[in-house]
This record gives sequence, structure tokens and C-alpha cells, in this order.
Amino acid sequence: MTTPVPLLEISGLQAGYGEITVLWGIDMALQQGEITALIGSNGAGKSTLMRTLSGLIAPRAGKILWNGEDLCGKNPAQILAHGIAHVPEGRRLFGPMNVEDNLLMGAYARREPRAAIARSLDQVYTTFPKLYERRTQAAGTMSGGEQQMCAIGRGLMSAPKLLMIDELSLGLSPLLVEQLVESLQALNRDGLSLLVVEQDVVTALELSSHAFAMDMGRVVQGGGSSAMLHDPAIRQAYLGMLAA
Repeated sequence: MTTPVPLLEISGLQAGYGEITVLWGIDMALQQGEITALIGSNGAGKSTLMRTLSGLIAPRAGKILWNGEDLCGKNPAQILAHGIAHVPEGRRLFGPMNVEDNLLMGAYARREPRAAIARSLDQVYTTFPKLYERRTQAAGTMSGGEQQMCAIGRGLMSAPKLLMIDELSLGLSPLLVEQLVESLQALNRDGLSLLVVEQDVVTALELSSHAFAMDMGRVVQGGGSSAMLHDPAIRQAYLGMLAA
């Protein structure tokens, strides 16, 4: 039987800022149709990895294979055109613009009829009904949770095959996080692959089917999320407890 090619396969990836190397030979693979979590402490290199995958940082070495095609050297617009969308840490919305205009900015690179864009917009409003209620409101005046919904919705407007979300729950209440998790799981059931960076390790591992733990710019562990959630080393390192 032929082994399926991973949706995204990273091998020996190195990247950084100026003379500082942050990623030291990252190896990991994401499968089609799965939610993958990336966990680790602050400064582990998670956000740098996301920026490198989306083309904001140029790799220094290694490969980023997307359905077998190497994306190293491609710019953010080219990577977006391949179907990889990045929801950055901090949301980065256009605060004075209304919600709907922010969402439509996510479709700027699509060369499709307006009807297709309109269908995507309807899908975003179905996923996040609160955004429909706020569609004429300035994005910067919404709550943090609503802004995160808008940032995710903007990513969805590019019709991605892989949606990468950096710091899903940062600054949000547990109830809002629960709502976002349910929305992402619904999107995943509809076929969307996700890579999620999340400081709350329990949330990350309960949301995902596979996970990778990063430390000091390296992947130090990977596997099924349920197994990692009950791994004594993971629980001690990230949850401050030993497995019962």
C-alpha cells in the first residue's frame, strides 16, 4: 500500500532574525484533514515557525514541502495562493475598518467570481454569527473574542486548505475559548486542516488529534494528542503536575 504524502512536511528547517538563529532543524509533518497543535513555552520558536511557513521569514536551511512541492523561497502571496493562510498573534485587524471590509480583505488574492466570494462570506457569518451582527461596526471597537473571530474569518475568506492560528486563546475568557474550539472543530469536520499554536496546553491537546512540543527552537516531542496529554513528561513540563 502506498503511504500518503503529508499535506505539509518540514525537514531540517532553520530560520531566525538577523544573526540570531531561532529554529534549529525542525522536522514535522501535518496530515490532510487533521488539527495539529504546536505547544511550548514562550520563546520556544512557535511563532517564528508560523512566520517561516507563511513566508514572512526566509528559511536559512531545510525544506517546506506542500503536497510534495518545496515552498522555500516563495513569498507570502505565493504561499497564500497555494492554500496556506496565517492568522497572526495579535489579530492584526484594520481597526477603523468595519468587520465586513476586514473579512473581505482576506479574499483579496482570490481570482473568482463575486458569487464565490459572497458564498465564503456567508459561510464565515454562519460559523461566527456574532460577526454578522457586527458587520458594519469598526473592528477595533469589538471585544477581544469578537476580534479573534474576525481574524479567523479573514483567514477563512482566502479559502485555505490549511489555516494556521497563532495564539488562539490569548487574552480570552474560557467561555469564548470553548466557543472558538467548537467552531474550529466544525470547520475541521468540513475538511479544513488546521495548525494551532496555543499556550493553554490542555486546550491545545483536547482540540487537536496530533501535536508537537517545541523547546529552544527544536521539536522535542510529537505524537497523538491524547497520548501526549497523559504523558508524565508533558504534564510535568507544561502543566506543572505529575500524571496520576
